[in-house]
Amino acid sequence: MDFQTIVKDIKNLKIQGAQNIAKASIQALQLVSQEIRHERKVDQIHNLNRTKRILFKTRPTEPAMRNALNYVMNNIEEADDVFQEIKKRIIEVNQHYDFVKNKIAQIGTKKIKSGMIIFTHCHSSSVIEILKQAKKQGKRFIVHNTETRPKFQGRLTAQELAREGIPVMHYIDAAARLALKKADIMLIGADAITVEGKIINKMGSELMAEVAEKWDVSLYVCTDSWKFDSKSVFGYEEEIEKRKPAEIWPTAPKGIKINNFAFEKIDPDLITGVISELGVYKPSIFVEEVKRAYPWLF
Repeated sequence: MDFQTIVKDIKNLKIQGAQNIAKASIQALQLVSQEIRHERKVDQIHNLNRTKRILFKTRPTEPAMRNALNYVMNNIEEADDVFQEIKKRIIEVNQHYDFVKNKIAQIGTKKIKSGMIIFTHCHSSSVIEILKQAKKQGKRFIVHNTETRPKFQGRLTAQELAREGIPVMHYIDAAARLALKKADIMLIGADAITVEGKIINKMGSELMAEVAEKWDVSLYVCTDSWKFDSKSVFGYEEEIEKRKPAEIWPTAPKGIKINNFAFEKIDPDLITGVISELGVYKPSIFVEEVKRAYPWLF
């Protein structure tokens, strides 16, 4: 896969999930560094920074991608061999993802009990890994999940769980109240986390969080802490990606305006806890733990 293909696939949602997008972006950076490895160092740095900016623009609401790219590019001009240093750092990023994947699952499975009905929305690799590990431990449960229009990422979740032999009851988004009414716990992922502890996730997440609160269903956000939005520390608002209206209604008549926001913010008060590789914390405390564990994000 070449650089342009990766950029296109991220933009068009062919590559989905914050961690998959982050991994694809650093792969794209490595491809470019390979192509320019024999250029002058100053030109390498210029081209790599340009590459990073292009990747940033593919998906506005993706701090996991930004953090991964920033980790790889941090003070890269000080490296003796830019290509080799980037290669080494990409290995470190992938090691981080392997570690947090297992750690989050290890912590999250403690919240799953046999006989539970678990509700989830959209597609989260962290949630799926928790459920897979819970099944391997012999726990028996049912998952209620929503289709997640307009790109139907919920179908990906249902398909992956079904392949693992996990029973799934699939609902249209408008039936989320019914899906949640009998649920014991709600697990979702996150695309971004602000310094105020606000969780940004797929559109519909706060709506469903409010329904969960009404029915006294605990809501846990399962996420790698590298989804923390460092820009929010300086007062910047995380940009909410607005996608093409044609995704919703390709043949909409003239005079109809379509809002296709991909994400929304969840009020921290609706969240029982954030499950990350750092443990289980309320959103505000989670931010403090991120600051201690990864000071370079700040």
